[in-house]
Amino acid sequence: MSLAQIIQDAWNRQAKWLVLLRPLSWLYCAGSKLNKSLFDTKLKSVYRAPLPVLVIGNITVGGSGKTPLLIRLVNYLQLKGVRVGVISRGYGAEGPFPALVTQTSTPEQVGDEPCLIVQSTHVPMAVGPNRQASIELLIKHHQLDLIISDDGLQHWALARDLEWIVLDLNRGLGNEKLLPEGFLRESKQRLVGATVIEHGHASKSPLNMFLQPSEPYLMSPTHDVSLFNPHESFYAVVGIGFPQRFYTTLESMGIHDFQCHEFPDHHDYQLADLEFDDRHAIITTEKDAVKLLPLLKQHPEFSRKIWVVPVEAVLSDACYTLLEEQLTTLGIRFS
Repeated sequence: MSLAQIIQDAWNRQAKWLVLLRPLSWLYCAGSKLNKSLFDTKLKSVYRAPLPVLVIGNITVGGSGKTPLLIRLVNYLQLKGVRVGVISRGYGAEGPFPALVTQTSTPEQVGDEPCLIVQSTHVPMAVGPNRQASIELLIKHHQLDLIISDDGLQHWALARDLEWIVLDLNRGLGNEKLLPEGFLRESKQRLVGATVIEHGHASKSPLNMFLQPSEPYLMSPTHDVSLFNPHESFYAVVGIGFPQRFYTTLESMGIHDFQCHEFPDHHDYQLADLEFDDRHAIITTEKDAVKLLPLLKQHPEFSRKIWVVPVEAVLSDACYTLLEEQLTTLGIRFS
């Protein structure tokens, strides 16, 4: 188990030994405040795009449901006639940056989440650590009404008109400590007065969402057509920020006989990660499937079945009402 996985597990268990990391959390807090003050006092420059920017992010490390939410919002806005573009840092990608994301882009070039977003929505998208360069590349090639930034809540170099913060109720705020003692990027006070979308069935807020899974599909088209049987045995192979959510999803679908094989978020899969002593099928997420498919194309001899579980964010009506109100205020028209 890697150090990252050990700390992730400790966060989820709220292990007592994490208190040993408190001095590092103090340093992290001081550094974050200093960085923010440099932008507030204009000692560091802030880029304001020539069109409205909506940042969708979270104050925690690891998965919160942000990407499914973004995909749902993009699909909704496209149906409403809003010309939307998306930017992302492209975590773990090689570049060169900035780069436009296309249907043929690979996770190695642009990152796994950008590939999933574009494959799901066909939205104009650019990635790179320099958000200004990504936005300028997008508007050079597309006529847009709105930019959505995938993450970047703490990227103060980018001015934003709107912020949506996703809060996963299943995971909560852990021990409510900043990195690395806890998994908070910012203090929970950041949520006060913010637009917070609560992710979970137990939400008491009118602004809420949950992830709805649908029928798993076989990733490789070379296999014979077969129906999914939830009562089979599976290897649950995942490299996401909060694997427990996927396991809970499987159980909600009546899938109970599975062995968990976790990897770090954005894991660079190797064929050995998919090899087991028997012929039980693998079951995984769409985000992982984006990275697994190029690997399988390099190894056509691999014959184990891999089932992919698609999920869709289901948003409350209040989310759509608020979105239209906020964007209308910014001068964006809906058809």
